[in-house]
Amino acid sequence: MANKTAGFTSSGIGKISALPALLPEFSHFSYLSYLRPLHNKPDVVIGWGLKPSSLQARRYAKRRQLPYIALEDGFLRSLGLGVAGYQGHSLIVDHTGIYYDASKPSDLENWLNNATFTIDEINQAERCIHQLTRYRLSKYNHAPDPASSSSPQERVLVVDQTAGDASIEFGGANADSFEQMLAAALTDHPTAEILVKIHPDVIAGKKQGHLLSAQNHPRCRVISKDINPWALFDQVETVYVVTSQLGFEALLAGKRVHCFGLPFYAGWGLTEDRLACSRRHTKRTLHEVFAAAYLRYTRYANPYTLKPATLEETIALIADQKRQQERLRGKWIGCGFSSWKRRFIHNFLGGAAQLTYQKTLPEAPPSQKLLVWSSRIDHTFEQQHAALMPHLWRIEDGFIRSVGLGVDLTQPLSLVIDAQGIYYDPSQPSDLESLLEYSDFSDDLLERAGQLRERLVALKLSKYNVRGHDTLKLPNNRLIILVPGQVESDASIATGSPHIRTNSALLREVRRTHPHAFIIYKAHPDVVSGARIGALEPDTKHLYDLDASHVEITTLLERVDAVHTMSSLTGFEALLRHRKVHTYGMPFYAGWGLTQDAMHCPRRSRALTLEALVAGTLILYPCYVAPSSRQLCNAETAVSLLEQARTQQPTLTWKQRLYRLYRNLLIGRH
Repeated sequence: MANKTAGFTSSGIGKISALPALLPEFSHFSYLSYLRPLHNKPDVVIGWGLKPSSLQARRYAKRRQLPYIALEDGFLRSLGLGVAGYQGHSLIVDHTGIYYDASKPSDLENWLNNATFTIDEINQAERCIHQLTRYRLSKYNHAPDPASSSSPQERVLVVDQTAGDASIEFGGANADSFEQMLAAALTDHPTAEILVKIHPDVIAGKKQGHLLSAQNHPRCRVISKDINPWALFDQVETVYVVTSQLGFEALLAGKRVHCFGLPFYAGWGLTEDRLACSRRHTKRTLHEVFAAAYLRYTRYANPYTLKPATLEETIALIADQKRQQERLRGKWIGCGFSSWKRRFIHNFLGGAAQLTYQKTLPEAPPSQKLLVWSSRIDHTFEQQHAALMPHLWRIEDGFIRSVGLGVDLTQPLSLVIDAQGIYYDPSQPSDLESLLEYSDFSDDLLERAGQLRERLVALKLSKYNVRGHDTLKLPNNRLIILVPGQVESDASIATGSPHIRTNSALLREVRRTHPHAFIIYKAHPDVVSGARIGALEPDTKHLYDLDASHVEITTLLERVDAVHTMSSLTGFEALLRHRKVHTYGMPFYAGWGLTQDAMHCPRRSRALTLEALVAGTLILYPCYVAPSSRQLCNAETAVSLLEQARTQQPTLTWKQRLYRLYRNLLIGRH
């Protein structure tokens, strides 16, 4: 990293959390003020686009003869709006101008005029366009994405913009351009229904637009609700814009686009243009314009880990956020949660959910969805509250949980929220089982899953990531079997392991079937701490060769040949490391052709690859939240946060653990 300083005059730039990752060429960032001059002059001045706040920065740079760099949000910014607290995932960095100012050149325009794009860039552009289309992503992605109704009548989309939008003036347009655009759409499509997309703030009276009068035209239907643009693209083949970015997204969706101003994507032969720019003299393909705008011109960073990112990683993160938020959108009632859980449960539902808490379940079925911690729901509960069950969703810890135990009240990074059942109960379907049985796993998703698996193994991460000993002496000439102990009151045993229900019984069965194996037993951390039931019976020491209860689980999994378990998550973690796994119950990862199973589930009829199992289990099923922002994130981000947290994990004394156990009894976990 060069020892260079970037100065800025806008306080908003200093609030960009990932600024060092987005501008790695600078080692320092300094706020510039005429009242408090710097002792050392910055190397460059950075400002925000053509906003009024950038004028001071431009003047500062001009007076001190410093280079000026314009910044702007990228074309794929975030899940939600900046005013709602969502940091940007991308940043445009322009040394010449800025993309929406068609009166002057910009880095983007210069590339499109003169650059040669490599085959790798074009292939990457094609992949990313396919992913943006598959996941229906736009610049912002908080709006509902409803299924669109079909109509035999032709429909055309006309996009309004808020008055004062800088891209209108600097795109060579004005207020009259919008009236001309609407008139052209009506004339060009004399029998079509014209969908006029107006910003919600215009309808609310907070901002002014240009096409509000369209609501009085008999062939115009004004759409004022915040809605995902792809839901509009589904209904039309032709889109009319002045300078809106929706025009480029419509090109990605395969639509015909008419431009009445000069946005960055006009003038290259892709659009029907009312205005011309004499500087734009090269014909470009959609892939080339995308490669220039999204790959060369825009930089990406993860706002939760504060590390640089690729466009593909950014698409994956925002797509996962959008998918979970859409799935959990709406009103909820959370019943019976402890004060500790109330601190974070609502974060996992996402920003489009409204959650209220009450101590007891309602007597009659509510209009809202009900959320209950899964361990509270048993057969008796289901019988007593049969009328409520269709409205009830279960919630439980995820598979990549935390650095530290749940019994220690360590806040989780992931939870699962299941509408059908819960992953550890094979007596009925669950959302995870349905995902694994029916999902169409795309190539990019399977590639992510493979990379995620490799990373988990390389980082030696597991569910709780509790420190332990990492030294182990094992024989070289014997089959080595790991038997992970479980909490014997665990619901996964009660519902999914009818024949073997205790750790002692499991050890007896493994020793009976493998009399010459070297058997390692590792007690569950919650049992070791004394907080849960599962201690071995006194006469079982002869059934195993080594007690490895204080050895890190990842160290054990690296050294053993096989894992035998009732339903422990350790079996799944063993599969990640390509170990043989024998199940005596029916855990979520059994029945898919990857394990040797003592039981059978007829609903699980599909043979899965390991990558598909990982994709369903770790990417699609859980909800992840970044603790610092309390916003939805994804599996890869959670792993990075775990990696960072583990390096800072303190070693607890016995007094500290005793205090935590006492606090747990006072607060309660459920």
